[in-house]
Amino acid sequence: MSAERPERPQSPGDLGRLGRVGFVGLGNMGMPMARRLAAAGYHVCGFDVSAEIMRTVAGLDGFSAAPGLTAVGDGASAVILSLPDSDVVEHVLLGSGQPGEGLLGSLPPGGMVIDMSSSDPVRTRELAARAGTSGVTLIDAPVSGGVAGARAGSLTIMVGGSEEAFSTVRPMLAAISSRVVRAGEVGAGHAVKALNNLMSAAHLIVSSEALIAGRRFGLDPAVMLEIINGSSGRSGSTENKWPNYVLTEKYDAGFSIRLMVKDMKLALAIERATGTPAAVSEAAVAAWEAAAGDLPPDVDHTEIARWLDRT
Repeated sequence: MSAERPERPQSPGDLGRLGRVGFVGLGNMGMPMARRLAAAGYHVCGFDVSAEIMRTVAGLDGFSAAPGLTAVGDGASAVILSLPDSDVVEHVLLGSGQPGEGLLGSLPPGGMVIDMSSSDPVRTRELAARAGTSGVTLIDAPVSGGVAGARAGSLTIMVGGSEEAFSTVRPMLAAISSRVVRAGEVGAGHAVKALNNLMSAAHLIVSSEALIAGRRFGLDPAVMLEIINGSSGRSGSTENKWPNYVLTEKYDAGFSIRLMVKDMKLALAIERATGTPAAVSEAAVAAWEAAAGDLPPDVDHTEIARWLDRT
């Protein structure tokens, strides 16, 4: 590849128009989001480390398979990342730090990176500053709603970036989700996502404890859920996770226990850094870490209910 950066056929202000979008990370969440972009008329140039996924991408309407990571952004108005964590995001963007290795070095000035991963907000700010020295705008736009929400286009996307960047990306992100909200400046989206997942995890474990206790007392969990979901104890765990993934014994909500614990720790770090009392959060993290230590690292996070039941 030439050391010169390619000219971009579109400016970031053109993201509301149909065009070429790079997409790195076509896993459980990334693929359905990329498919929705393609269905909306965008051309998606995709890249994933899985050779099987890349073969699939090559045969999809509205997609092309990038010949390599650094080619993802060629001619694209933006590059989206849907990756497991900040370590992977930094590796993708920076490589080992040598010139020309990472994706960031191949993007032209005026390019945009949209990190939809569940990343560390502090590291996101640092990456955004580094990208800015190359004339590239990096914003964070993590999601909530799980694999089912990605497939249905009903995700909530929480964006961290300037007002200008938000107005630029909002039309494109609206093709993926039903709710796109600016959380604040860069890093704000990742901070909200981590705190949201801490709350979600705490809801799930206490709901599971209560429902298991009720069943052992002789109550029908389905009847309990019917009552609770019309009462003050309801949550996303009682309205969605227990009826759809625990009672059905599917345990396949599409988010691993390892990633949940990672997000909880990020949220706990925010609480500690801000001097916020965190006794309940610390207890929740400890309980989830105990479960994660007993279970395979990539089991679905809803497996914690089954783990509790046999503990």
